Parts: sequence; C-alpha cells; structure tokens
Amino acid sequence: MPDCASPLVDAPAARTGAAQAAASKDAAQGRAARGPFRPDVWLNARQRSGVRLAAHYFRATDVLALTGLGVAALGVAAPDGFLSLSLAEAAPTAAGAATVLGLLRGLGLYRFGRERSAARHMAAVLGVTLSGAVVATGLGLLLDRQAPDRQSLDAAIAWAIGAVALIAGLHALWLSFVARWRRQGALAPNIVIVGATKHAEAVIRSALERRDLNVLGVFDDRLSRSPDRVAGVPVLGDAEALLNHRMTPYVDRIVLAIDAQGGSRVRELTRRLETLPNPLTVLVDSETGDAALERLASAPLAPLEGPQDPDRRAFNKRLQDLLIGAAALVAAAPIMALTALAIRLDSPGPIFFRQRRHGFNQEEIVVWKFRSMRHEAADATASRQVSAGDDRVTRVGRFIRATSLDELPQLFNVMTGEMSLVGPRPHAIGMKTGETESARLVAEYAHRHRIKPGMTGWAAVKGSRGPLHDATDVRRRVQLDLDYVERQSLWLDLRILLVTLPVLLGDRAAVR
Repeated sequence: MPDCASPLVDAPAARTGAAQAAASKDAAQGRAARGPFRPDVWLNARQRSGVRLAAHYFRATDVLALTGLGVAALGVAAPDGFLSLSLAEAAPTAAGAATVLGLLRGLGLYRFGRERSAARHMAAVLGVTLSGAVVATGLGLLLDRQAPDRQSLDAAIAWAIGAVALIAGLHALWLSFVARWRRQGALAPNIVIVGATKHAEAVIRSALERRDLNVLGVFDDRLSRSPDRVAGVPVLGDAEALLNHRMTPYVDRIVLAIDAQGGSRVRELTRRLETLPNPLTVLVDSETGDAALERLASAPLAPLEGPQDPDRRAFNKRLQDLLIGAAALVAAAPIMALTALAIRLDSPGPIFFRQRRHGFNQEEIVVWKFRSMRHEAADATASRQVSAGDDRVTRVGRFIRATSLDELPQLFNVMTGEMSLVGPRPHAIGMKTGETESARLVAEYAHRHRIKPGMTGWAAVKGSRGPLHDATDVRRRVQLDLDYVERQSLWLDLRILLVTLPVLLGDRAAVR
C-alpha cells in the first residue's frame, strides 16, 4: 500500500501512483531476475555477527536501566542524601531488579524467536516486571513495619512503578529492532549452494516456503551441464569461481548439495572449499527438504541469541575491545599527535598510510597506519616486503616501525569493529612472499580469517612478525594464527596484551 492512502486522489497524483506501481513491478521483476529471495540489506559476516549479538547488548542495557532507576529511586526517597541509606533500605529495589533480570533471562526473553509473537513476548515481560515489583514492594513493606522511620517502602514503590514502564518500553523497542532486521533478512543465514542438483532444488523450494534462509546463489563445477537457474536462484559460476567470488564475505555457510553416489566428487569439492573461511555443510540426499532446512536454519547465525558459548565469547571480546581500546586511544593521543607532527616535518606526503587488507571472513577493510615510507614509494599491495636498510623507509619511519608506533592508528579500526585488539595480523590483499602470493603457499591460509584481525596476536608475541621470507615462514605464522583461533578466550587475549609491549620492544632483531 502506498504511504498516502487517501481515497481522494487527483489526476496527477493518480498518474504518479501508476508510475510508482510500474516502478514497483519493474523492481519486482529485477528481484526475480537475481533470485527469488535475497536479503534487502546486504550485511557482511562481521556486521551480521554484530546483529546476532544484539541480544547481549539488549540485556546489558536492561541491567544498566534497572540499576540507574534503583539509584534514582533511592536518591529521591532519602531525605538526607543517597549516601545516608543503609543496606536494608536498598535491599527491596536490589531484590526486585535481581528478580526481573533473572526471570528475563531464565524465561528466554532475550531470544526473540519466531515461535513467540510480539504480543506474547510483551505479556511475558509485563508478567516478569510485575513479579519484580511485587518482590520489591513486599520486601519494602516488611522492612517498613520493622523500621517505620526508614524510606525503603517509598523507594521500592517508586522503583516498581518505574521498572514496569521502563522495561516494557525497552522491550517494545527491542522488538521493533528485531522485526526490522527480520524483514531485511539480517537474521536469516546467508547461504550459497554448490551443486545444481535435484537435491539442491528441493532444498531451495523448501526454503522458499519457510523464508528463514537467504539463498544468494548456486555454483556448480559442471557448468556445461548445469541450468542457468535452480528453482529461480541463478547459477553464478563453477566451484573455482566461488573461491574468489566477491560474495564470499557475505556468506555465512556454504552448502554442498551433491548426490551421495558421487563420492570422489564430494571429496574433491570438500577439499577445495575447505580452503575458504566460510563453514561448510554437506547435505546428503537421505535428508528431506524440511530436515535439511531445519539443520541449516538452526545453525549458529539463525537465532538472535544463538548458541550461548560462541556468542558470549564474541560479546566479551567486543566489550573488551571497546573498553580497553577507548582507554588506549585516550592514553595514546599525545603520542599519536607528536608522531603525526614528526612525520609531517620529516618528509612530504600524508601523515597516514591506508592499505586494503583482509578482515573477518575475507572482508576487505581499510587499515590505518602512520606513514613510514616515502610517499612516492608506498606499496599498497605489499608486493615487496620491507627488508633491512630498506631505502623506502624514512628516518622517522625507521623509529616508529621499530617501536610499532606506526600501528597506533589501527585503534580506530578496533573502535569501528573492523579489527580487534588481539587476533591474526591482517595481511595486505595480494601480499607476496618472494614471487608467490602468500595465500597460495598454505591451503589453510584463509582459515585465519575466521576471526577478526588484531593489532597484536599470538603469532606476534611468539616471534612471527614482520616480513615473510619463504613458505616456511608463512606456514609457521598461519599455524600460530590457527592455534589462536581455536584457543581464543578473554584470558588468553589479556595475556597477549600484557606481554605485547615487552616482546615488541625487546625484539631488536626483527625487521619491521
């Protein structure tokens, strides 16, 4: 329906409406030409991961809101100031907040699944907040009878009224966010299917009915015998094309839909596709369409909250990046200002050097550094790695590279979420080791992109820093990076951060 739905429409407006209807029809035909279902808003895997973690941000906001409300209620109720309150007077609001927060999580009200309607969700939220209000006011009444001169009951009543309205309003807002993301397809996994088979067609037709998957395209290694489309989804190339396709940063999962009889073909495709950072799922023809779709739609990206452990780990890592990164940015601001001035006085050219590198899931990101080379000799593709006594490096550049001060602007990449404080170091796209592209020297090279790149990392503190001179260097760094990807935790990150500065400053032999 158009936004202006008045029954009184003049002739020009009618013509405009007809034109809009024609445009809508053309747009619909365009959508059909590129496949029956794709996300309205294209988000890469990193951005979609941020959407998936929204439930943790919602919960953190609820905690802060109830805490702030409790402080305000106690402050208003205390005639002699907030600091004059006793623990007993604060107990009712604390008990009420704990009840609300515990029930919200215990009843799964941060999952926002399709199985619970918005009305049922809001009814459950109101029930939870009323339960917390009863606990707070009941405890406040009990304490008021024991000590009538205290203000615990007044504070509890004020908090209870505010909590019901505040949490209900916040969850109405959370539901609106979730509904918009769901309409845009941001909560449905993005998949590509390898194999233009009848099995793939059955999966696509089932997905069309369910609408809980975004099928971006089909790839088939036998193009001469494959159709142009499979159930309306375009065939975009062969399996080799998928390895270098610009779509891969937007793909959450690769689905191999090959007939089980072709065992050698399945093994060969699996071996080739496992070099990508995207998870790979093999569907066997014994699975029905609904069973296959249920398995894919329940993959980690499908629910908003998802499996608790990976999402909790990702949320903690992002929180760590924001808190420590912001503090580091403030602390390093004077040093960064002096470094920028020194670069400006030392040689002509811009202060910053920007280079395209691979980020999470092979997303192309622009990494910021202080310029350490002569501007005319800058090497954006790292086709020639830095060597000892490199004549491209300026006088200030030698100092800031030796002390790693040139890396400080990457704090901006951390704050925007493109990088993390700790992770595999981002390599330039097309970086070469000798005459060969580094990514071609190790089959598992792209697996290091299964996590965000970092300013420092396990490989860096283990001595694998600077240029990669041969295939052995590449293999060692990739192995260290993969060790980190498997072991990543909050405590390992903190350990790496603590030892980074001593390791970097003590490593005088490294060429950087």
